[in-house]
Amino acid sequence: MASLRNVLVSGILLFLLSPLVACSPASETGNETTVEPLIAGAIPDQDPEKLQRLYDKLANYLETELGVPVEYKPVTDYAAAVTAFRVGDLDLVWFGGLTGVQARSQVEGAEAIAQRDIDAEFTSVFIANKNSELQPIQDIQELSKLKGSTFTFGSESSTSGRLMPQYFLEQAGVTPEDFQGEVGFSGSHDTTIQLVEAGSYQAGALNSQVWKSRVEAGDVDLNKVDVIWETPTYYDYHWVIHPDVKSRYGEDFSQKVQAALLKLDPNNPEHQEILDLFGADKFISTENSNYAQIEKVGRQIGKIK
Repeated sequence: MASLRNVLVSGILLFLLSPLVACSPASETGNETTVEPLIAGAIPDQDPEKLQRLYDKLANYLETELGVPVEYKPVTDYAAAVTAFRVGDLDLVWFGGLTGVQARSQVEGAEAIAQRDIDAEFTSVFIANKNSELQPIQDIQELSKLKGSTFTFGSESSTSGRLMPQYFLEQAGVTPEDFQGEVGFSGSHDTTIQLVEAGSYQAGALNSQVWKSRVEAGDVDLNKVDVIWETPTYYDYHWVIHPDVKSRYGEDFSQKVQAALLKLDPNNPEHQEILDLFGADKFISTENSNYAQIEKVGRQIGKIK
């Protein structure tokens, strides 16, 4: 009888306490909505370790400025960056001129919002191994001297490492078929330098900013490789933001991200570190129409459909 009474008492107590359990703080915490992180990415145009260091610092800065979690997600190649943006896996991406146009053409409402000060007048450089005996080039037409040489571009979708160098070569009547053997695609600006320095290719083309930074860091043997020509200027790298961020964070979120990027101040040591990693003095605003030339050239060589 005592056992039955204990069971009844236990049942009554459980019934009476159940509303209190339902209202417990743990349950309320379980019902809280978490803020989805803003996922940032970039074309892998440089050494992966440098990119990881750069974007970790930038993610921390943006997280503080925007009040939402920010994560950096690396991608394997240029095409993967465009695809990830198209399917919504990346919200904010540092694209080159060509990949930025490719991405925005596939995502209605995507916006170019900021670029470095140097990107409004960007250039590529043509470099040559000194054993090739290729001489400095004074104007576009002299690019014809490269015919018969071995030559490498960077990534196939690189603006400064392929698109614009090929465009200027074509102005001089030079096509990829005019080089000795198959033209190379190194995959990154750093690798282009290494291949030409080693003599694997007699000449190559790459991003002028990467070249200058590697020379300043002492990473280039100027006894083996040097610049033979610098191109005319064009628009290049820029930040592109996905339109879906508006539904997640508010209609004015794109403007908030732009403002945070433009706020980076070289007089602030922490900001200066980020700007130095980008090779910039500051970020400036930009817009989709600035890349009309890139789009035109991209369509001419079949990189934009």
